[in-house]
Amino acid sequence: MKAYELMVIINPQVSDAEVNEIVEKTKKIITDEKAEVLAEDRLGRKKFYHQVGKHRDGYYFYLKVKADPSSIKTISRNLKLQQHVLRAMTLKAGLEPAKKA
Repeated sequence: MKAYELMVIINPQVSDAEVNEIVEKTKKIITDEKAEVLAEDRLGRKKFYHQVGKHRDGYYFYLKVKADPSSIKTISRNLKLQQHVLRAMTLKAGLEPAKKA
């Protein structure tokens, strides 16, 4: 299993309760794929440099995940299919130190 970072931007027109629901749904998608959430950070609402669709801002949240590469493809696809998710990006986390034998 490898570490990955997920950044998700949610439509700014949804309520705080809906944001919490989307975050929990995202974490459920991750755990359903036999992956593990290592860290979570809700960054809040931020303005975009460029307009995305008809939106000038969005609600950001970050997740650090430990998963298999095949699971990450499924997780990314499911994130992009959610109705209120404007953008979702997955990156491989930094290199982990080599284990000494």
